[in-house]
Amino acid sequence: MAPDPTKYLLVSLPTNISLSNDRDEALTALRSAVSTDFGTTYPFPIPDFKIGTLDALVQQADELAKLCNDCEVVVGKVGDSLGSILEGDEDKIGQQKNINDKPVDQYLSTFQWNKVKYRIDKPIKETIDTLRKELASIDNDVKAKFSQYTTTKNNLAIAQKKQDGNLSTKSLLSVVNPEALIQDSEYLETHLVAVPKAAVKSYLKTYESLCDLVVPRSSVEIASDSEFTLFAVTTFKKTSAEFVHKCREHRWTPRDFRYKEGSKEEEAQEVDRLSQEERKLWGEALRLGRTGYSDSAMTWVHALALRVFVETVLRYGLPAEFICGLVKTTTKVAKKAKGNLDASYMYLGGNALTRDKKGRVIADQDSAGGGADGIAHEANGEYTPYVYYDFEMN
Repeated sequence: MAPDPTKYLLVSLPTNISLSNDRDEALTALRSAVSTDFGTTYPFPIPDFKIGTLDALVQQADELAKLCNDCEVVVGKVGDSLGSILEGDEDKIGQQKNINDKPVDQYLSTFQWNKVKYRIDKPIKETIDTLRKELASIDNDVKAKFSQYTTTKNNLAIAQKKQDGNLSTKSLLSVVNPEALIQDSEYLETHLVAVPKAAVKSYLKTYESLCDLVVPRSSVEIASDSEFTLFAVTTFKKTSAEFVHKCREHRWTPRDFRYKEGSKEEEAQEVDRLSQEERKLWGEALRLGRTGYSDSAMTWVHALALRVFVETVLRYGLPAEFICGLVKTTTKVAKKAKGNLDASYMYLGGNALTRDKKGRVIADQDSAGGGADGIAHEANGEYTPYVYYDFEMN
């Protein structure tokens, strides 16, 4: 049975959830609310950013919601690309999925805002634009490299199939002796036809009568494999097109063949060139995929942190006195952790949350929304009385 996937919860609460208004005590209260039975809570420090107007914060909340969704998509696509190049080997894929040279779990549980790359004295709008541009660049670079690799890989497969396939598909340069073909004739033409083994008797009985002007007894066996027998047969050029059409009607495969001096060697060289190119691009794609995963995941985490900050200011107001915790849980028990949080902090929503007859916390539809504050009330399409986001990064 596959292990239960890890899920992360980002929770922001005002420091006044503790009587002393102390950050450490507030974080301890958060840990107690989650319960160690349902998750491990780590501090997730978020710096104070340069805040503009309320209208700007509302707009930035919308932009960050979209940016976080875009980040999730790009991280998923890069992960899928790594999966394809590593042929679904989960152990090898997992080894490539690091963030800033750390396992995902370690990076998240020890997160520190990168103040060198994303300066906190810059306007929030500018940081959002920087994150968005970085994400687009990562997406485009990874997509272009993997597309290049896939194209080369497909071309190599086609070239190898020409050498290694059956007689209905493979290259005939190493199979057909050009002396067996009529060449440079004004009236006659030699056709090569791959006939399924089961149809050889029928072919030999009927090929002469497929159309007019088939040269009698001209069919000669050229080669045979486990599936097909290749015959050469001569017709007059004026009925060549009809003969080829009739062969296809009988499910025999006409093979187009033009002999050229040195073409056999050129074909082998092309396979060798494509093979070397494929190996080179595989390494480049793997390195870029590994870097792209790290960079896009890092962008996502920073976008999430900034989103939590903006939503926190919209929710709790200024000064921004809050703590943010990262809860590591699993998809199986995440709802229980969330239920504990709702039960402990439902009072933060005022009249927006009530309890049903069974004591479960529910949203009051008449109170849960509206106004600028309503933006912070919604997390992942579900009402919460505090700032809350969940995500998976596997």
